[in-house]
Amino acid sequence: MRVARPSFPDELAPLVRRGAGPAHGLLAGGLRRSYGDSCINDGGALIEMIGLDRFILFDRATGLLEAEAGVSLADILKLAIPAGFFLPVTPGTKFATLGGAIANDVHGKNHHRAGTFGRWIRSLSLLRSDGSESVVDDDDTSGLFAATVGGLGLTGVITRATLQLVPIISSNMAVQTIPFGNLQEFFALSAESDSSHDYTVAWVDCLAKGDRLGRGIFTRARHVSDDDLRVKPRGGPSVPFDAPGFLLNRVSIAAFNEAYFRLAGRARQATVSYDPFFYPLDAIGDWNRLYGPRGFYQYQSVVPPAVAAEATAEMLRTIAAAGQGSFLAVLKTFGDIASPGLLSFPRQGTTLALDFANRGGPTLWLLDKLDAIVREAGGRLYPAKDGRLPPAMFRAGYPALDLFTTHLDPGMSSTFWRRMTS
Repeated sequence: MRVARPSFPDELAPLVRRGAGPAHGLLAGGLRRSYGDSCINDGGALIEMIGLDRFILFDRATGLLEAEAGVSLADILKLAIPAGFFLPVTPGTKFATLGGAIANDVHGKNHHRAGTFGRWIRSLSLLRSDGSESVVDDDDTSGLFAATVGGLGLTGVITRATLQLVPIISSNMAVQTIPFGNLQEFFALSAESDSSHDYTVAWVDCLAKGDRLGRGIFTRARHVSDDDLRVKPRGGPSVPFDAPGFLLNRVSIAAFNEAYFRLAGRARQATVSYDPFFYPLDAIGDWNRLYGPRGFYQYQSVVPPAVAAEATAEMLRTIAAAGQGSFLAVLKTFGDIASPGLLSFPRQGTTLALDFANRGGPTLWLLDKLDAIVREAGGRLYPAKDGRLPPAMFRAGYPALDLFTTHLDPGMSSTFWRRMTS
């Protein structure tokens, strides 16, 4: 893969023309926090956008921010928080770029209130492989804006964008933690909390069985009003080496989940900084090495509300029976706010995200079983987090795919896209 690292906007057009020519085409990349192959272009060209990270305009009265696509969410927070603003939607890491957040139409813990990141983009500049560059607004009727938001970088190179930030009085969070004993209790807590709290999310013990199926810890939060607008990112240790693969097994994961549920699952309220609430894993450098040298698969699905309880229970039963649980299992409900992108992942329903240590065949077998449950339920998987998403599953989960392809830039490609269309 040939990689270019421009530092100034006028370097982009020549790079796009050169990179879009060969068979495997061109892709723009950011901080590469996607878990799958949507940010990889094996055999082709990649433009690394992180050198294009300048702020262009910031209206401190309205919170309207225009910036180059390579600026990170972390840098946006450093600018926005002291001025009394916050990201309207944020994923679980602040080490993602503005362009990457748009291309994957990321979601966060407040989907029921705010929808996806793309809903807050007011305009974006798109450089196509034919040399044309245009500004596309969120009221665009051509379909190009809808194809670019969540479009995995395949409609052209996003060069800059205008984002609407949201006002806050404090960067601190009032956080309430509530243990729940099973899946039924989760859905009850979620329904209650969506109307009272801006942010909701749950950790679930994916190895629990029987009456305890789906037990976990529910967290709900809102910004407080203590006039504390400090930027307080945390630092922390890094994982210095790949953990031996045998450490992650049914016994060790079950023991961890039991201990975590008992120790962390006490009902309590606390005021904490935004950083540990939104970005707990950012404090641990190279945390992925805990899964050993073979790495891991992340699997994130969403299933519609009408079948959410049944389908989620079936997935959890399948995982528990296979004994390939996850330390990091996240359960949440998405609201009914429509995503703007043709290929945006979130839809109304319940989303379950899990990490599985890569054990080869047994892990792939389990993921195939989960695919069958999700597909039967009429759900879909998240391309940004799935390095083995079957093409048929992708086509079934994204009914606007044919319309999306009419807006493809013929010079753009990725390993993911070739895998889906070969």
